[in-house]
Amino acid sequence: MERATSLDTWIEDAASAPSRRRAWWALVALLLLAAGAGAGYWQWRRRAPPPAPVALTWVAPQFRRLAASVTTTGTVRLRTGAEVRVGSQVSGIVSQLNVAVGSRIRQGDVIAGIDPRPLQSKLDEARAQVAVDRVAVAKAQRDLDRGRQLLADGLVPRQQGEDLAWQLQSAQAQLASARSLLAAAQLDLSYAVIRAPISGTVASVATQEGETVAAAFASPTFITIVQDRALELDALVDETDIGNVRPGDPVQFTVETFPDRMLRAVVRRVDPSAVLVSGVVNYSVVAEMARVPNFLRPDMTANITIATSTRQAWMVPDGAVRRDGDGAYVLVAGGGAPQRVAVGVGERAGGWTEVTSGLAAGAKVGLGPAPEAAAKGGA
Repeated sequence: MERATSLDTWIEDAASAPSRRRAWWALVALLLLAAGAGAGYWQWRRRAPPPAPVALTWVAPQFRRLAASVTTTGTVRLRTGAEVRVGSQVSGIVSQLNVAVGSRIRQGDVIAGIDPRPLQSKLDEARAQVAVDRVAVAKAQRDLDRGRQLLADGLVPRQQGEDLAWQLQSAQAQLASARSLLAAAQLDLSYAVIRAPISGTVASVATQEGETVAAAFASPTFITIVQDRALELDALVDETDIGNVRPGDPVQFTVETFPDRMLRAVVRRVDPSAVLVSGVVNYSVVAEMARVPNFLRPDMTANITIATSTRQAWMVPDGAVRRDGDGAYVLVAGGGAPQRVAVGVGERAGGWTEVTSGLAAGAKVGLGPAPEAAAKGGA
């Protein structure tokens, strides 16, 4: 029985031997094919031309005008006289109020009205008094004319003629006083209508219809009007920099609310008195804006740059200045390969960078991607 089993196994192994041999030769063929492909690729790489080097654009540094400036912080504020407090010149009851906080008004618009009836009564009384005094003047004039005639005929003493002249002068004085009171009553009646002295926006309202105001000692404030776009810039400049600031210097600034919007102004004045801030002497510089944008509001914080003067600077394009772990450098044309030259850099303006040291006159610097290796040298 065991012999029959071994025979069967041998028969099966013999039948599968050709299949294993075919698989083996297929594997060997694949390995040879891969080796041939690798060798061919290596030979192609050895024969392929190297990549062309990146060409640099050589430019000459230039002397360019660079602005010197003073940087500080300040505040957007209302101009002097841009905020007006409107009150009443006469006492009485507020009969009408035509504005509210935020209302936009024009110069001459009616803001409020005081009940005119008491004022009209005083005006009528003053007119009546003027009429009475006119009659008194006419009577005194007639009496004086008669007295002079009698005095000429010797029928009355001289003293009586002088008394009649004084009576006429007294009546004329009373008439002048009555006319003055009439003019005052007319003026008071005109004050019953309160008009806007300037155009602007109502910032506050301190009264309401039906309220009684008393103007005996001071005019009560009805409303506060803020003139439209009447803003200016107030900056504090340190005493070490104030000597360079002059009226007419251009100013650039941004506000914290809109830091990406650059605004412009011009220095209008430098206040003569100092302002002490934490023991440091500062001077207030006021700048005027030619155009005030709508988004500006009083008391906004501003970051300010005042261009105080200009100077000539040795400058290269921004793209020519490169940086690595050793600092700033440029690539200078010279010899067979670009030379790496360390430089000192200063301010940047308009796409150009100031070079303060390391670059000789007449040198040309490279623009473009840096080569893999550049020789260190000097110009």
